[in-house]
Amino acid sequence: MTEPRLQLYGTGWCLKSTALRNYLQSKWIAFDDFNVENDADAELRVRALYNGELKFPTVIKGKNHLKNPTISELNAFIKK
Repeated sequence: MTEPRLQLYGTGWCLKSTALRNYLQSKWIAFDDFNVENDADAELRVRALYNGELKFPTVIKGKNHLKNPTISELNAFIKK
């Protein structure tokens, strides 16, 4: 069984989203990148996690998600 692919939900202008995106790329960690401003389905997926509110960056792996993580929180989340 393969491990679920990491997903990053953010925007192009959000510095935290950009920092997480750059970090994941620098570590060669495979992930899907979704812009909640340009992708209506991505926006709906994030809103479904937070009772209709749009919160980003959000990282999803399988059935688990993490809102606005630090790098150390992200690393721990990835290792789960």
